Amino acid sequence: MFKYIIQSQSGDLNWMAIFALVTFFTIFVMAIWLVLTRDRAFYDHMASLPLDDSEPEKANRNEA
Repeated sequence: MFKYIIQSQSGDLNWMAIFALVTFFTIFVMAIWLVLTRDRAFYDHMASLPLDDSEPEKANRNEA
């Protein structure tokens, strides 16, 4: 795939395809990095949210 993007019949590079590939790769690596560096407690909390039956505390902003 990289060979097809870099090589062209006319000899010029397809800059839009290279930009799209680099952008996708950068976002993919950042997403993997965020997933692997996030705290385990955060995932446990998020996993238990759909099963939590308690009512969330509502902040009353009208009270002074």
